[in-house]
Amino acid sequence: MTERVALLGSTGSVGLNTLEVVRRHPGRFRVMALTARSSTARMLEQCLEFCPEQVVMVDTEAALALRTMLAEHDSDIEVLSGGESLERVVRDADCVVCAIVGAVGLASTMAAVRAGAKVLIANKEPLVMLGPAIMRLARRHGAVILPLDSEHNAIFQCLPSAMQQVLGESGMDGRYGIRRLLLTGSGGPFRQRDPATLASVTPDEACAHPNWDMGRKISVDSATMMNKGLELIEACSLFSMDESSIEIVVHPQSVVHSMVEFVDGSVLAQMANPDMKVPIANALAWPDRIESGAAWLDLPDCARFDFESPDHARFPSLGLAREVARTGGTAPAMLNAANEVAVDAFLAGEIGFDRITELVAGTLDQLPVENTLELETVLEADRAARASCTLRIREIRPVPVADTGPE
Repeated sequence: MTERVALLGSTGSVGLNTLEVVRRHPGRFRVMALTARSSTARMLEQCLEFCPEQVVMVDTEAALALRTMLAEHDSDIEVLSGGESLERVVRDADCVVCAIVGAVGLASTMAAVRAGAKVLIANKEPLVMLGPAIMRLARRHGAVILPLDSEHNAIFQCLPSAMQQVLGESGMDGRYGIRRLLLTGSGGPFRQRDPATLASVTPDEACAHPNWDMGRKISVDSATMMNKGLELIEACSLFSMDESSIEIVVHPQSVVHSMVEFVDGSVLAQMANPDMKVPIANALAWPDRIESGAAWLDLPDCARFDFESPDHARFPSLGLAREVARTGGTAPAMLNAANEVAVDAFLAGEIGFDRITELVAGTLDQLPVENTLELETVLEADRAARASCTLRIREIRPVPVADTGPE
């Protein structure tokens, strides 16, 4: 049976890798919807190759341009615009790949869950912002949530098959003999750099990940290790584990993608070359296995595996995220929102690299935490954190006042 796939964020890194896997299995998957923000040239190429029924360009002008381009190729693909259209195109899909970076992907992810689809989540934000509610929603509507993050997918692969079927249920660690989860991370490009020099880090340096080819925002999160903090929060909801049962381990080679330790002393690890096609293929075909197109892992060539505890003084985001995980409520949504704003400011040259986590922490200190996890409550917390962090950035670097001339 051919599986109808809606790919949200098809022109980004995860989207491109997903299409590479789909391309290898034309009889198994049918791309029925593609979405992007504004990358019309790349979307046109994808439309001509995969012939989806619908396309969403969130940017209205980009949608108009794409309609014109498709008309020149005599294509009758329906082109929609606006963020609300993302929710429309997931309704008839068997499988929805959620790869939209940022909080903007929250509503479409929830729509896919309500539709009872198999939902492959690559963007951290939905489960960070509204994880417990999303997992409850999935159980109510019969949706299957599968992680595409290499770390969470690695944990998923190491779980007993019975536990894979019931993600999000309470008491899962006690029922399946799990002692703790071990999230691995490379430590990014600054694992051994003198902390005193981090203030002078450039965006290009922060985005030069030693192992992975990722988007700029995610690359900066790796450099601050905020990505591991967000992954910890995400894992709490996805696997129904307390934050105290989740450890972060630095593994510079990025071959062991995460591990599960059981009460009998066994530790199961998932290993592969650092290639997103591996977790994508695993989730797309689950519970089967299909070829991903990734290079085979040559263990003798790996030579060595190193593991070390993270340096919390170098990476203060880890302690901050763990505190937020303990707090719960709207705190994770505010952490995510403030981090997005601070990272954007760094990439725009408005703040130094060393100010990112400081700004996020300061924003959290200023705002109250609501314990009610409803969509509107979380979105309001998101808006408040963005506004507060933006104001703090302006205090660091005031916006120039236009010269209006003599009065």
